Amino acid sequence: MSALRELAPAKINLGLTLGPLREDGRHRLVTVMQPVALCDSLELVPAELGSSEDQTICHGVEGENLVDKAVAGFREASGWRGAAVQIEIVKKIPVAAGMAGGSADAGAALRLLSRVSGISDQAMLMAVARELGADVPGQLQPRRYLASGAGEELRALPEAAPFGVLVVPSDHGLSTADVFKEADRLTLPRSAAELESRQAELVGALAAGAAFAPPELLVNDLEPAAVSLAPELTWTLDEVRSAGAEEALVCGSGPTVIGLFSDSDAARGAALALSGRTPAPFAVEPWYPSVMPAANTDGAAE
Repeated sequence: MSALRELAPAKINLGLTLGPLREDGRHRLVTVMQPVALCDSLELVPAELGSSEDQTICHGVEGENLVDKAVAGFREASGWRGAAVQIEIVKKIPVAAGMAGGSADAGAALRLLSRVSGISDQAMLMAVARELGADVPGQLQPRRYLASGAGEELRALPEAAPFGVLVVPSDHGLSTADVFKEADRLTLPRSAAELESRQAELVGALAAGAAFAPPELLVNDLEPAAVSLAPELTWTLDEVRSAGAEEALVCGSGPTVIGLFSDSDAARGAALALSGRTPAPFAVEPWYPSVMPAANTDGAAE
């Protein structure tokens, strides 16, 4: 078996409306999920000779990896009994940053397993993705989605007009679970009726391919909770606005802050203006399937 490779694009949330708790303990929400051209890379090869166990290697990231669960879930759901595999991840997406790096890796791992096994049952793959976490379904076939439910119900949106994104990472992670818990403490969730209204408004605003929704819809309801746990985010948001961003918001559960610009040159200029920060800010562009390098059978990008 030749080495197989996949790219795993990070995602940003272009606004997030938080709703009430569901019976399964997850919050209902509505968000626009936008992949960006910041990618981890995954390589699948046969496991070492004599090994009967699948292995995930991700240097610099400790503890159980969501890719381990993706491989186990795929084998159980598909019944595939192929030889043990090794998946190595080269990380570019910041860890615990609200950019779905772990979910992106899990989605890419499922694509790799589908390729190596010849099993392309999309319903099965989606079922495995849903079990792995609310962000994973949107990373199975990355593109711009309006996500609802707990994030697993996806409505494809048109590719947007070009725009630039300033990404300002933090050297301190935030636990997604802690941010949601803090949001509950602050009574931030909206009613089901408000959630449904926001969903309809977003569909209307983005149906024609606008880069992002108008300011009144481009709000992250988790932002006050993230700021409560990491008050320094207030200063970061102010810095991003001062650098010229049309909009600045905490990305997902944070602590990454993003700034939105009408063009990529402006985003790169803002990254340069804030280059004294550590970790260094950087600019990225939206990522779409139509511009994604295809992976050939030996894993090289075409």
